[in-house]
Amino acid sequence: MVASERTTNDTARAPATAPPASAAGRPRRGVFPGSFNPPTAAHLAISEAVLGQHHLDVLVWSVSRVALAKEDVQRPRLEDRVAVLERVAAGLDWLEISITEAQLLSEIAAGFDVIVMGADKWQQIHDPVFYGDDAARRDASIAALPTVAIAARPPHDCPAELVLDLPDWVGAVSSTRARTADPALMVPEAAHFDAKTGAWTDPARYEAWLRS
Repeated sequence: MVASERTTNDTARAPATAPPASAAGRPRRGVFPGSFNPPTAAHLAISEAVLGQHHLDVLVWSVSRVALAKEDVQRPRLEDRVAVLERVAAGLDWLEISITEAQLLSEIAAGFDVIVMGADKWQQIHDPVFYGDDAARRDASIAALPTVAIAARPPHDCPAELVLDLPDWVGAVSSTRARTADPALMVPEAAHFDAKTGAWTDPARYEAWLRS
């Protein structure tokens, strides 16, 4: 696990001891933004960890129509990726799927109690280039985040107090690895769709499936 001390710019809130939803009088909701391209065993492990460690009732996997720094992603189609996510959620009473026009995490996280991200995303949101090179806008965006829960992704640094307690294997799993090297890392719903269409592992077969 790679973690660093909080810096003066790291103004996101660390987890507090949260009351049960029944005590708070409303469900506690978290959001996990991502492309889920494809969804992996790590996405599920992270989701289950944040549910327990942050006392959430509901977690929303939120997909931006055009993801920040992933504007060129065209395949698989958004509707196909979302359909797979909805099949995952159908078997989990705590999971919801959302499509958003927002790109900045502070906008996606508005109204939620917790936001989940990887340590690589934590580093990305500190880069002023995503805020028009406006450091003040960046700092305001980070300060507006709700409680942050981070999945460690060596070698990326992140504040230790924000890190989820996860099995070591989670940090080595990525959607890129699932697409290019190890399809077994996909969740079963994604693996089934990929076997049927080649959506992630065989682009030519996927294009043929779209034409059929």
